[in-house]
Amino acid sequence: MKLLAEAGFPDGFDAGSYWRDSSYANLGEAVVNELSNVGIRLHLRPLERAAYNKGFEEKQFKKGIIQAASAALGNASTRIALSALSTSPYAYGGYPEIDALFARQLHENDLEKRGAMLREIQQIMHEKDMFVPLWQLGFLCAAGPRVVESAFGRIPGFVYQAPFEDLVLTS
Repeated sequence: MKLLAEAGFPDGFDAGSYWRDSSYANLGEAVVNELSNVGIRLHLRPLERAAYNKGFEEKQFKKGIIQAASAALGNASTRIALSALSTSPYAYGGYPEIDALFARQLHENDLEKRGAMLREIQQIMHEKDMFVPLWQLGFLCAAGPRVVESAFGRIPGFVYQAPFEDLVLTS
């Protein structure tokens, strides 16, 4: 509360809604409760996944926080394309310098130059606080005694065992 008071909000402030897909509503409740402890008031708005995705992409969520997560596989370019460009389906704005750098890197054949441009985009995103991590989910995944060979890590960055078609069980 002291920092908010110094910033001119001695009684905290209403931050609007916390929009999220209902699959992790319990974690949303924790975020809302913790922020309220320091004077930032939010109204939790869990939505069924299809409604949430439609509302997010159609930019229906106004004042507040939109909880977004990405399980998108791919490289930095494909992930930036989804959420950090002015024209991204999941962006509520953007920055001309990011848009311009992104367009340039798409046509760059030199991998080092392209990588440098992508790192520059990521640095701009960081400096402008485009995304703020609220929590990181630690997936609890395991393989039981009937699993002949674990499939963790077969798809880089995927936290579950996959592909299931390759999973071998004992009889």
